[in-house]
Parts: sequence; C-alpha cells; structure tokens
Amino acid sequence: MANKFLSIGELSRQSGLSAYTLRYYESAGILKPVGRTPSGHRRYHREDVIWLDFVLRLKRTGMPLAEIKRYARLRAQGEETTRERFALLELHRERLAAQIAELQESADALDEKLQTYRDMLAAATVPEDR
Repeated sequence: MANKFLSIGELSRQSGLSAYTLRYYESAGILKPVGRTPSGHRRYHREDVIWLDFVLRLKRTGMPLAEIKRYARLRAQGEETTRERFALLELHRERLAAQIAELQESADALDEKLQTYRDMLAAATVPEDR
C-alpha cells in the first residue's frame, strides 16, 4: 500500500471481494465504518486491510458468517471481550482440526485406491518377450 489509504475499488481488487460485499460487511458490522474523502469516497487504512484478511481467513476455514459477525462485534467492544473471542476462535480451531483429520482420512483412502490402480496398470503393461 504505497498510498496511505485504499479506495473501495482498490480494496476490492486486492481482496477479491466486490465493492458490494465490502459495503455489506461494513453495514453488518464486520468492517468498522471507514473514513471518507470530502467527496464521500471510502478510504481504508492498513489496519482495515489486515482485519479484512483475517476475516477472509475465517471465512475460508468455514466459520459461519453469523460467528464472524459475533467475533467482529466482540472485537469492537474491546479488551473486556478477550475471553469470549478466545473461546470463539478456539472452538472454530477445534472444528477445523476435525475437518482436516476427516479430509486426511479421505486423501489416504484415495491414495490407497490410486496405488491399487497403479499396480493393476503396471501388471497389464508388462512387455511381451519377442
């Protein structure tokens, strides 16, 4: 961010979210209301970008939007909500670990099946003696 601020269009391009989604996140309380230029254009700070990156990480790891909103509300309330935020993230991490373990089991099963097919194909392509 060479400039001190990002416009909504710049943040949209950087984050992969539409300007509509960014406005929705602001109205839903996920993003705090941002500063504006004299002409009314939004100006996002570095801290807003860092927070949005974290929100998108929560979203990518499957945290429901309602929980992200709750986390954002707690964060906005300040340090007195640290324990609640910790508990919310800890629960999400536990669910994520269970999902990763489930995916690993599925990947292992696929690896076994692929090895079976590799063995079958190798046996079927043994060259004949001439």
